[in-house]
Amino acid sequence: MTSPTSRRTVLTAAIAAATGAGTVASAASGAFASAAPPAPHVPSAPHVPSAAPKTSVDNRFWHTYTDWRCGEGDGARVLPGPRPGLVIAAPAGRTDYTDPHTGTTTAWEYATWTSPVHRSAVPATEVIASWNARTPAGTWIQIELSGRYADGAATPWFVMGRWASGDGDVRRTSVDGQGDPHSSVWTDTFSVDDPASGVRLVSYRLRLTLYRAPGSRLTPTVWRVGAMASDVPDRFTVPASTPALARELPVPRYSQNVHIGQYPEYDNGGEAWCSPTSSQMIIEYWGRRPTARDLAWVKPGLPDPQVCHAARHTYDYQYEGCGNWPFNAAYAATYRDLNAVVTRLGSLTDVERLVRVGIPVITSQSFLKEELTGAGYGTAGHLMTVVGFTPEGDVIANDPASPDNEAVRRVYRRREWENIWLRTKRYDANGNVRSGTGGVCYLYWPTDVSPSRRRVLASLGIG
Repeated sequence: MTSPTSRRTVLTAAIAAATGAGTVASAASGAFASAAPPAPHVPSAPHVPSAAPKTSVDNRFWHTYTDWRCGEGDGARVLPGPRPGLVIAAPAGRTDYTDPHTGTTTAWEYATWTSPVHRSAVPATEVIASWNARTPAGTWIQIELSGRYADGAATPWFVMGRWASGDGDVRRTSVDGQGDPHSSVWTDTFSVDDPASGVRLVSYRLRLTLYRAPGSRLTPTVWRVGAMASDVPDRFTVPASTPALARELPVPRYSQNVHIGQYPEYDNGGEAWCSPTSSQMIIEYWGRRPTARDLAWVKPGLPDPQVCHAARHTYDYQYEGCGNWPFNAAYAATYRDLNAVVTRLGSLTDVERLVRVGIPVITSQSFLKEELTGAGYGTAGHLMTVVGFTPEGDVIANDPASPDNEAVRRVYRRREWENIWLRTKRYDANGNVRSGTGGVCYLYWPTDVSPSRRRVLASLGIG
C-alpha cells in the first residue's frame, strides 16, 4: 500500500522551508474490531491548466429529525426540537474498551445508529467524515464508515474517529492500519490506493456508537454526522477564476508562533498549531469562546490561552498532532449552536460566495516558499483562514504562521493562492511529486442562519 502524502505531514503547520512531504503507512491497529458493532531543484510542471472540472464533490450530512428517523437505531433515540439530536435511550449492550494511549480497560454501555445507504453523486476516490456532538464527562462516540465499490464489493467497517470533547475518560484518536485490497484509511481520510485503476466507492453508510459509563443516565448528543465524498483529479494547475467580490470580514487574528514551546505534549507546541489557531479565530468570529473555567488549566500569563485550549481539544493521540480535520470541526461544534463540516470547494468563486454572506473559510494547502509571494516560508501542510478579497481579487488571509497577532493579516496573490489550494499534485524541493489537498476546507456557521447564508450553503450541498 502506498499512502497519499503523509497525513502527519500534510496536516501539521511546522514550517519546513521547501522540504518535501514523506509517506507513512502505520501498522498500529485499533483496540477493538470494527466488523461488528460496537467492538470498540524543482522541474517545471509539464501540465497545462485543466478545463474546469465537472462536479467532483458529494456532501451528505444527517442532521434533521427526519434524517435521524430514517436511520436504524439500536438503543438510541432522537431528541426533537430546533436542533434534533441522537442520544442513548436504553443501552443495547455493554463492552470493554482498552484505550491504546493509556492502557486502561474500562467497561462502557453503548447504543448505535446506522445511516441509510447513501449513493454518492460522485463515484469517489476519497471520503472524509465529520460530526457535531456533545460528550459530557463519562461519555464518548465512535464514527465508522462502510462502503461499496462500483464492482459490488463491500468494504469492512472502518473507524473514522473515536472522539470525546475532553480527554479525561478516553483519548480522542484516529486508528491506523485500516484497509482492504483497494483502499486505506489515512488518519481521517478514506482513500482509494490507486485511483488510476478505476476503483471508485459508489455508496456508503455511517455508523455511530454512543458510549457512557455503566449504570449512569449520561449520554452523548450527536447533532450532525456525514461525509464528503470526492473524485480527486490529478492536476498540477487549476483554472483561474474571475474576481467578483471586494469584502473583508472582521475575524479575530491569532498567531500560532507566539505559542512556540508551550505545551509540547500537544504536537510540540505552537509551531504546529495552525489548525486549532485557525479554528479558534472563526469560533470567536461567531461570538463564542471558552469560559474562564474552561481555561483554568492553562498556565497564567500566557497570551491567548484559548489557542492553547483549542490545541489540547483537537489533539489526536494516534496522529500525535492537532491537524486532524474532523477533530477540528468537532471541536468548533462543541460551542453553543455552531455547526461545522469538512468539505471541498471547487474554486475561489465558491469562497467569494461564502465570504459575501459573512462565512469565512479555513483552507488547507502546501507550497514551496517561492510559490506564494509574501509568505516567507514553505510548508508541507498549513491551514489559514480566508477572511476576504481586495478590490483586485487578491486573497485576504489570516495566516497563523506569523510572528505576532498584528502580522496575521496577509494579502496573497489570487492566482498563486488558488493554485496551491486546489491542485492535487505538486513538486517538492527535490523535484519529487507529492499530493495536494485539492480544495479541502472547514466551514463553521451558527444554527440560527440567515436565509442568504442558508441558500449559499445549500448550493454547496451543505445544510
